[in-house]
Amino acid sequence: MAARPAALLAVLALALAAFTGAKADFDDQFEAIGDRDHIGYRDDGKDKGQEFSLELDQESGSGFKSKAKYLFGEFEVKMKLVDGNSAGTVTSFYLTSGESATHDEIDIEFMGNSSGDPYVMNTNVWASGDGKKEHQFYLWFDPSADFHTYKITWNPKNIIFEVDGVPVRTFKKYDGLPFPSSRPMTVHATLWDGSYWATQHGTVKIHWRHHPFVVPYKAYHANGRAHQQRGPPRRQRRLDAPRARRGGAQDRRLGRAQLPLLQLLRRRLEVPQGIPRRVRTRPMKYDY
Repeated sequence: MAARPAALLAVLALALAAFTGAKADFDDQFEAIGDRDHIGYRDDGKDKGQEFSLELDQESGSGFKSKAKYLFGEFEVKMKLVDGNSAGTVTSFYLTSGESATHDEIDIEFMGNSSGDPYVMNTNVWASGDGKKEHQFYLWFDPSADFHTYKITWNPKNIIFEVDGVPVRTFKKYDGLPFPSSRPMTVHATLWDGSYWATQHGTVKIHWRHHPFVVPYKAYHANGRAHQQRGPPRRQRRLDAPRARRGGAQDRRLGRAQLPLLQLLRRRLEVPQGIPRRVRTRPMKYDY
């Protein structure tokens, strides 16, 4: 009978080691935003890898940001959004240079919904404090049913937003127009209460009886030059990112079945100058 308690202790020790390892990896790359107790850690081994979850309740939201700053690069993560009634919640993955009046920022945000309504994916680019560049989309799948990959590519000529390898928006640099190109940025992920604007212009508020709201993140990958670091630049920073990388031109094309489902929302939602031009819904060419 003594073997059973010993085996149980061994299992608990392994679980604690996995938790400690996941937390150590997190602490090596990120800083917590908000309540640290609202960030969860889990390691499911090599197949599923490490997972970090953000929680939102009536006390606090949560988030994390990279310790490294980047000037250009590729940044991606897998997320599974809040299911059920997520109205009022905002889940984000973005880059920002800070909070000054002249800051730069590249945003992917997901506005929650009432049960049965589609999620809205909001993209925006800030350059020298100038925003008003929002494009919004319905996705062609339920982003709360499973993990999906969201990616931002930022180079001197383009900013490209991708979902599962599909480019959904390209923001190009043009002479005379603001473009984020000189301020290093950190990578952020947050989950917060955006009731005042997120769902149907803020008319649908968050329902706290459904809390806590939880969003898991995994397979974070940053491929870029970390700014102001000593020694050779560390080109890649990963948090259990998959080794296999996508390749081939087919990954940059919109499938025929997806085209009708990818559409810009016809609403103004904090865009004082009106609805931006319709997003491309055909294969894109890049000059970078």
